[in-house]
Amino acid sequence: MGRLDGKVVVITGAGSGIGREAALLFSEEGASVCVADVSAEQGEQTAAECRDAFFQRVDVAAGDSVAAMYAAANGRYGGIDVLYNNAGISPNDDASILETEEDAWQRVQDVNLKGVYLCCRHGIPHLLARGGGSVINVASQISYSASKGGVLSMSRELAVQFARQGVRVNALCPGPVETPLLLGIFGDDPAAYERRRVHLPMGRLAKPREIAQGALFLASDDSSYVSGATFLVDGGLTAAYVTPE
Repeated sequence: MGRLDGKVVVITGAGSGIGREAALLFSEEGASVCVADVSAEQGEQTAAECRDAFFQRVDVAAGDSVAAMYAAANGRYGGIDVLYNNAGISPNDDASILETEEDAWQRVQDVNLKGVYLCCRHGIPHLLARGGGSVINVASQISYSASKGGVLSMSRELAVQFARQGVRVNALCPGPVETPLLLGIFGDDPAAYERRRVHLPMGRLAKPREIAQGALFLASDDSSYVSGATFLVDGGLTAAYVTPE
């Protein structure tokens, strides 16, 4: 028996990285999964490797696209139980604000913050129709963009608003993860990676599945009394005040 048997999950950004691992893991645990991503090639590949899933292209920064994503999942499976709002982008983390162009800044806000808003706005009504459910909004333990602070605040507010209607809302906050997004920032510069790695208490980046395991807990009934939480999966980075030897 799986921890998500009978549940329908919509995962954005599921074509690669943490979202892909979550789709595979949730499927293993019995969920039916809507694999949503802006990349058809990656999304279709992920869906093909799941037990019961389908791909839906989505631009999380566009309301009509987000609404169509949930309509497709609802039409296919007859309802939705879990929203895993995972899609996100990041500019070069090492860039100064003096080097960050306005259009790059705005795109991050549109995807990371507006995208979560749209996914909650159009997705929560589907959970209410089922009598409740779980919302997992991906934030961060570091403020690589102002968007993530907004996600944390919005998650807490929504958790209170919908608590008595059976909808739980939590913010999942990963530490640095071995994903194409982060590795792309390091590029071919080993020194850039070492500058990050030396400050990690565990001495390494997280594996995507390690973050997906945290999301599995929040998606399952094991976390039935967890809402409004900032759920850290960061290998101790937030707790560290000195660099480990």
